[in-house]
Amino acid sequence: MIKQEGQPVNTDGFLATFLERLKDLPDNSRVLLQTVLYGAVAGAVSVFFMMCINFLFTNTFIAFATRSLGFFLTASFMVVMGSSLLVGILISRYAPDEAGSGIPQLKAAYWKEVGYVPWLPVLVKFIAGVLSIGGGASLGREGPTIYIGGGIASNVSGYFGTPARQRRSAIIVGASAGIAAAFNAPLAAIAFILEEIVGDINSRFVGRIVLSSVVGAFVVFAIIGEQPAFRLPIVDYISPLHYLIVPIVAIIASLVGVVFQHSTLFMRAQVKRHYTMPQWLKPCCGGLIVWIIGAACFYTTGKVGVFGLGYEDLSNALANNFIWWAAGVLMIAKVAATVISLAFGGCGGVFSPLLFIGGMCGYFLGGIADLWIPLTPSDRILLSAVGMSTCLGVVVREPLTSLLIVFEMTHQFSLVPALMVGTIISVIISHAAAKANFYDSVLIQDGHELIKIRPPLDIMSWQNLPVSSIANPNTVTVKDLKVETLRQTIESHPYNCFPILLGDNGIGLITRDQILSILDQGKIPNIQTAITCYPDQAVRDVGNAFIESPHGCIIVVERKTNKIAGIITLHDLLRAQASIMG
Repeated sequence: MIKQEGQPVNTDGFLATFLERLKDLPDNSRVLLQTVLYGAVAGAVSVFFMMCINFLFTNTFIAFATRSLGFFLTASFMVVMGSSLLVGILISRYAPDEAGSGIPQLKAAYWKEVGYVPWLPVLVKFIAGVLSIGGGASLGREGPTIYIGGGIASNVSGYFGTPARQRRSAIIVGASAGIAAAFNAPLAAIAFILEEIVGDINSRFVGRIVLSSVVGAFVVFAIIGEQPAFRLPIVDYISPLHYLIVPIVAIIASLVGVVFQHSTLFMRAQVKRHYTMPQWLKPCCGGLIVWIIGAACFYTTGKVGVFGLGYEDLSNALANNFIWWAAGVLMIAKVAATVISLAFGGCGGVFSPLLFIGGMCGYFLGGIADLWIPLTPSDRILLSAVGMSTCLGVVVREPLTSLLIVFEMTHQFSLVPALMVGTIISVIISHAAAKANFYDSVLIQDGHELIKIRPPLDIMSWQNLPVSSIANPNTVTVKDLKVETLRQTIESHPYNCFPILLGDNGIGLITRDQILSILDQGKIPNIQTAITCYPDQAVRDVGNAFIESPHGCIIVVERKTNKIAGIITLHDLLRAQASIMG
């Protein structure tokens, strides 16, 4: 049959045929094809995300900077407030949990939802990220890019018939392609996904992560060409004197990163606890403060680096086309603006701001040192690069990633020895300054506890594991039914079920809905006695206990003392078992 001109193509039939043929392929070939497809789609969307941000920022702040001061102040104020308002409405209405970086949310999806990410948060993250970053918020695009790439791959895998709770491999394939495309840095993408998301450099997903990172790099090369994020002059002659300053720069840049992390967590907690304004209004308040900081910096230095990514000013500093004291002003202003943007619900990440802060810190310190010690232009560039790597490394606590990403973004191999020295210093300071990296600290602050279960790779060994190996030992127990206790419990923790201590050493279960009912109506509901088990019982022995529990929740208690030792939900059990399947 000849297709008539103008007759629509049956795309549903084509997709169905493609999927059927895909199922007939050998397992290895099918996995290879899926990895390439996930990586290509995630990489293409990531590049489009970057282009949208650059287009918006170039046609607003970069264009405004060429006009009069009065025009810049008026126009930038309108853009910042308008974009912040749109972001606030979008996030509060459609995806309340999608403010911020996106990397903590992706980690939660990987470990708690076994790779499942719905479509709507991905779409909201894309639009809100473009508006927030391109509209002047002092945030980076790497976090949203990783989340968008992982989320798209998770959903595309669903079209291939992958169950919702078996998409871990898809989510990390998309995330690695996304970050490789975002920074044109495939090696750093591999390191970051293995170090931060998976947490296991020997993961069985290594091959797919490497392949997807390469695909992401090919995609960005095909669309925008082979170009580093920062174009540096050739770093040729580096004086031996610079090695006397490298440790000083690494220490100070690391301490600036520590201040950034603690300040951000503190401000997030304060805004969450004390600011009772509607959620949609919070980004506007943050945007107003950021605009004041950025406008003051523009008036003082003529630079717009406080707004958005700040890559143009950072590129100028790395090219030695910058005033050293202006770098110090921008460093302090960028710290304050990024803390405010994150605390008040902006949609963006921390990689780019940290690279900017660290780079300006290194350039500023190099300018001060040059007043007493003769430094070459290459020395100043190298000190900026060391500041970038160490400031990023101390916050994300991924030493290999922080070293590789600066190397790949600059294409300067001569920087590596000094970057390695800085990496060692940042690792020491990061472990001394905080218990967890920035992303895990955000998850903990929001009440999420990631129990990283890595069960055996066969069902029999899995079923013989003790319950204690999959239970959450950090149980949130309700000690009484006072209004303040209940309100603090549900505000600090997102769980749906909580153990509660009853009389005569009994243990009950109270749900989130019951707590809300007490707070709204003041009536004490009927609290049911919890189903319990012991830590040394095998996983196979507690299956029926979930059927008996009305809330799908079992409390683990010590045999001798009957004290609470942990909690396990049906979701925990299914999630851990699904991880065996891939």
